[in-house]
This record gives sequence, C-alpha cells and structure tokens, in this order.
Amino acid sequence: MSAASKAAAALPAPPPIQQLHHFAYRARDAEETRRFYEDILGLPLYHIIQSDHVPSTGEYCPYTHFFFRLQDGSFIAFFDLGDDQACEPSPNTPKWVNHISFRVDSMQALHDMKARLEAHGVEVLGITDHHIFHSIYFFDPNGIRLELTAQLADEFQMLEESKTARARLDEWTARKEQWRRERAAGNAAEPLKPQRNDRPEFAKPQ
Repeated sequence: MSAASKAAAALPAPPPIQQLHHFAYRARDAEETRRFYEDILGLPLYHIIQSDHVPSTGEYCPYTHFFFRLQDGSFIAFFDLGDDQACEPSPNTPKWVNHISFRVDSMQALHDMKARLEAHGVEVLGITDHHIFHSIYFFDPNGIRLELTAQLADEFQMLEESKTARARLDEWTARKEQWRRERAAGNAAEPLKPQRNDRPEFAKPQ
C-alpha cells in the first residue's frame, strides 16, 4: 500500500452532510429579487448580511447578502454588489443546463404555481414529464433558470434507481475514456452519446 493510500485509510469516515444550507447567486437588484422570491414564490426573506469586505478572501467589495428560506430550513441567497449588474450566463453552456430546482408537495401545487407565475407575467415552460417527477421551468429577474418539481416516484422506486446509478456512471466513464483516445487520434469529432436513452419519446426517426 502506498503512503498516500495509507494516509487516506487512516482518515475518519466522511461525516453525513445533512442538507443544502444555501445556494448563492449574484442579484442585479435586491428589491427586484425580493419581490420575485418573497411576493411571487412565497419564500420569506430571512437573513441579511452587509459588509465592505469579503470574509473568505479579505478583498474589498461592498455587498448586501440576503437569504430566502425554504420549508426544510435551507436557503437560496443572493449578493447585490450595488452596481445593477446581473450574473452573466456561461458562454459555453446552454441556458437549460445550469439551474436550481425546488420541490413542491403535489401536482396541484405545481399547477397552482404555474398559474401564479403566469399571472405575474413570468414565462413558464412546462409542465414537463420526467417520468419520476414533473417540472416547470422559468427565469428569475437575474436570468437564473429555476425549476419547480413535483416528485412522483416514491422512496422505494428511488432506492431501486440508486442501485444501478454507479454502474451506469462507470460505464459512461469507460466509454468517455475510449472517446478521448479516439478524439486524440482524430477519429471522434462529435460529442459522446450516452449508452442508453432514457427519453425514447424524444428520439427522432432515423
């Protein structure tokens, strides 16, 4: 056993991570963001931190940091840096990739929130059927893509899904290593496709 392996073996097991504490984004304007999350989505403004310096780095950057609380005690948080600038989307990533999803308790709740958002002039995509859950999608005032999800699968079904997740990811990883070798040799111009299509209803006829 190598020294690195021995050192790793001597480490304590990772303590359980209980839940998401908060996810933080940049906000263009604190009040505009508050109206959206508190008045429309119903998430109460719960905490605010204001300072001239960033505690983790020490750099000078005045900010207002504010938090909205979810039912499980977790938060979505924002930084208003006082310059009326929103966060910019990643130039190499499709807009649908980076998003945060919140769970609601039922399909009725999902329908109700869709109606509420649309009544406030928010464009909503969906309801989208993901088999184990249904979702709607929309953007907040800062250009952040949000998803609201009604879970359909029960704990037993999700447990069964978890039993194959690692094997499927390992298969993807092995295929990606082969794809990288082929790409390095100039034989793979297209992105790697997954080994299985879980959404055959969207497959186009060949």
